[in-house]
Amino acid sequence: MSYKKICHIDAKLYTICYNPLMSSIIFSILAIYIFIVMGFIAKMSFKEAIDDKTITLINVYFLQVFLTFWGLLIRPIDSTLFFAPSIYLFITILVLTLSAVVAKKLFLDQKEYSIATVAAIIGNTGNLGIPLNIAIFGEESIPYTTVINLMNVFIVYTVGVYYYSRGSFDAKTSLKNIIKLPILWAASVAILLSLNDYKPSEEIMKMLMMGAYASMVMQLFLFGIYLYGTKINEISRRLTIWVMGMKFIFIPSAAFLVLYNIELDTTIKGIIFIELLVPLAIANVNLASLYDSNPRVVTALVFISSVIFLGAIFVGVKVLRYL
Repeated sequence: MSYKKICHIDAKLYTICYNPLMSSIIFSILAIYIFIVMGFIAKMSFKEAIDDKTITLINVYFLQVFLTFWGLLIRPIDSTLFFAPSIYLFITILVLTLSAVVAKKLFLDQKEYSIATVAAIIGNTGNLGIPLNIAIFGEESIPYTTVINLMNVFIVYTVGVYYYSRGSFDAKTSLKNIIKLPILWAASVAILLSLNDYKPSEEIMKMLMMGAYASMVMQLFLFGIYLYGTKINEISRRLTIWVMGMKFIFIPSAAFLVLYNIELDTTIKGIIFIELLVPLAIANVNLASLYDSNPRVVTALVFISSVIFLGAIFVGVKVLRYL
C-alpha cells in the first residue's frame, strides 16, 4: 500500500510525496475525538451525577496498567533504538530546566507555576504522534516512535507527577506520589519482559488490548467531561501565552538547533522533531485532576494546543527539509 510520506533524497533534502491516504489518516485521528464530544454531552446532560474524580482514579490506577503492558509488549523493544529517545530526553530536560527557572519569576501561584513548567513538555507522542509519523515517514518510523513514546511515559509519570503534585503537596509528598503510581512499576516490568524476549500469548494480548482501548476511550471521555464548563476566556492570558509559546515556538526551536548540529539519519531527526511538536497530551488532564491542580485550566490548554497544532503541523513538515 502506498501512502503520503517524506521521501529521502539526500542527507539534507526532503520532498513531500502526496497520496490520498494522508488525508484519510488525518480524518481517522480527528474521528477518535468523537469520544471527547460524548464526554462533553454526558457531563452537560447529567451534571454532578458524573464524578470525574472517580473516572480519573479508575483510569490511572487500573486501566492504564493494561495500556502500559499492551503498548510495551505489542512488539519487541530493540535496545539499539534507544539513541533516538535519548536525544528526545536531552531536549526535554533542556527545555524543562529553562522553563522551571523562568516560570518561577512569572508565576507566583504554585499551581500555575507547576502547569507552566511541565504542561508543554508532555506531548501526545502516542495516540497522535505514532500515526502522524506513519503518515509522514511510513511504517519504518514505528520502532522509533514506540521507544520515544516509552520515554515520554517515564517523563509523564516522574517529572509530570512531581510538578502537578507540587501544585497541592510539598516536595517530599510529591516524590512519594511518583512511587505510588502503578504505571511506572508496570512499565518497568513490561520493559524487562520485552528485553528478555517474552512473547505473551494471543489470549493475554487480547485481554491487555481490551484494557488498553478502554483506557484510551476513558481518557478522551474524561477530557470531554472537563471541557464542559471550562471557559477559555477566563484562563490567565499570561499562562496561555507562556504554555503555547513553549509548545510551538521554544521547544521546536530548541529541537531544531540540537538536531541540526548532530550527525544522525535525517529521517530519525524528523521523527524526533515531529514527536516534540505534537500538542499537549490528555495525560496532563489526568494528572491535574488526580492532584487537584486546576484540571479545567489544563483542559483548556490541551484544547487550545490541539487547535493550534492543526496549523503548526504543516509548518513543521516544511521545516523537516532543513534538518
